[in-house]
Amino acid sequence: MRVYFDNAATTYPKPQQMIDSMVDYMKNIGCNISRGVYEDAISAEDIVYETREMIAALFNFDLAENVCFTKNITESLNIIIKGLIKENDKVLVSPFEHNAVMRPLNKVKAEIIKLKLNEKCKFDEQDLINQLENEIKAVIVSHSSNVSGDILPIKQIGKLCKEFDVPFIVDSAQTAGVLPIDMKAMYIDGLCFTGHKGLLGPQGMGGFVISEDLIERVGTFIEGGTGSKSNLEIQPFDMPDKYEAGTQNLPGIYGLNASLKYIEEQGIEAICKKERDLLKYFELGLLDLKSKHNGFEIIGLNDNDNKTAILSLDFKDIDNAVVSHELQSKYKIQNRCGLHCSPSAHKFYNTFPQGTVRFSLGHYNTCKEVDYVLESIKAILNGL
Repeated sequence: MRVYFDNAATTYPKPQQMIDSMVDYMKNIGCNISRGVYEDAISAEDIVYETREMIAALFNFDLAENVCFTKNITESLNIIIKGLIKENDKVLVSPFEHNAVMRPLNKVKAEIIKLKLNEKCKFDEQDLINQLENEIKAVIVSHSSNVSGDILPIKQIGKLCKEFDVPFIVDSAQTAGVLPIDMKAMYIDGLCFTGHKGLLGPQGMGGFVISEDLIERVGTFIEGGTGSKSNLEIQPFDMPDKYEAGTQNLPGIYGLNASLKYIEEQGIEAICKKERDLLKYFELGLLDLKSKHNGFEIIGLNDNDNKTAILSLDFKDIDNAVVSHELQSKYKIQNRCGLHCSPSAHKFYNTFPQGTVRFSLGHYNTCKEVDYVLESIKAILNGL
């Protein structure tokens, strides 16, 4: 039995309609956009704009032209960070940040300040106010940890950022398509997303949604052809062309378009409930197993209403890498071991440098698969 529990890295399988849409584009359309005025090019342009509209609607944002496509969320974060942050600028981040945030910030030599969280992932409001009064250039946070699934209270953080006119940028890698995200209600200025995780789209597809105010502050990242204002030898400032130079990933956009329609059919609330129900089932099984073996720790909150469908385990009497390898080689359970490109989060959870064995559930997983994983972990523990 093969079990895929690595959905925090990329979701699998994908909706069939997403695959069909990409194949249809490559077999029957194949043209570029913003370069020709023939029928297929115009039709492709319509699909691209429709996809922008669906992304904007998903995140409750009014301006579809401010939805920009990139190859992944890492590129999205780099565009905003390197277009906004300069050397010695103070940037406030959460303890959960992925290297897609930390490495660009270190590259530009920003002064990085960590938001203080307690063991329940709550922050002290006065402490945040004190930081925001201290010439903070931007606040950048992950909506949910890719190590534990713990969710940050981004609405409360965003509200304070708004009061102090500090740009609020959110990494939604683990939450877009899984949790409701409302850019207006959460006071988000820049929302970075990836297409291949909770949005159930193809790899090589990502983007960001950016407010009018943040556009004025974030410079261009790459310059080149746009098909618009070709008389100019500088990058146009019109949106989305300001941040979209060169040929777009049309097969990826067609795939994302189809996966967004699938998510709309299913409903975000239903997707969220299904994954949380499965997470609860898995966690209860692990707690029962732990009561008999006590050979591991479960990392993060014991609060399914404040988590995405991620569980990390830190084994006591056996190396995590050995457990992970045996799960994969003997039981065909695909998981991920290590630091998950987030050493900052592992330091917060006291699992650095050994990391954890991470299981991340997705839309297509089942209770039967969870039972099999639990039995496999039990067998490994019994073999000690």
